Order: sequence, then C-alpha cells, then structure tokens
Amino acid sequence: QVQLVESGGGLVQAGDSLRLSCAASGRTLSYYAAGWFRQAPGKERVFVAAISWSGKNTHYAESVKGRFTCSRDNTKNTVYLQMNSLKPDDTAIYYCAAGSSYSYHQRDYDFWGQGTQVTVSS
Repeated sequence: QVQLVESGGGLVQAGDSLRLSCAASGRTLSYYAAGWFRQAPGKERVFVAAISWSGKNTHYAESVKGRFTCSRDNTKNTVYLQMNSLKPDDTAIYYCAAGSSYSYHQRDYDFWGQGTQVTVSS
C-alpha cells in the first residue's frame, strides 16, 4: 500500500507559478509510475501529467504541455508538478496517483491522494 499526500496548492494570479508536491508513505514510491490529474468545478477528473518510475519518461496533456513539468525524487519518495504561466482554466483540485503502469488512464492507477486546490485568478 502507498499513501499519497499532495501539498503546494493555493490561490495565485494568472501568469504565476506553483509547485505541487506529492509525498508518499508506506511502500516506496520508486516501485511505481506516478501521475497528476485534475478536476475543475463541475467537470470530470482529467489527466495532466505522468512520469515513469525512473523519471526518464514523462507525458503531458496538450493543455499543459510547455508550461507544466513533472519530476520525481525517489530518495525523498516525492513527485512534483511544477506549474508555470498559470491560467484561470488551470483552476482545479489536483490529485496525485501511483500505479504499476506509466499511463494517462485513471484506471491504471491504484493509489490516490486527497487532492490540493489550485485557484488561478484573472
């Protein structure tokens, strides 16, 4: 089992940056691929970014490509999502997930955090 806790969310203005962290406890996170998903008000949860267990491979949703960067530090059991040039459309609850497959499908992730709110004002 892996327990995930996200942090780093908050209220920012358009154009600002935030870095989200996802800290794992229980089994080491290095055994798993990790992903970030987000759910905007009134909408379904959607894929944002994924990173392989080694960190060598990453994949991004088109809406965040070039602005967001996913990374990980397996020595700290933590995955990060650096978000630059934030837009009001990025407002959502951001969830971290871990699973055995490097994937953009929610169904491939077994463990989920509680989420952290990101609000971007115009």
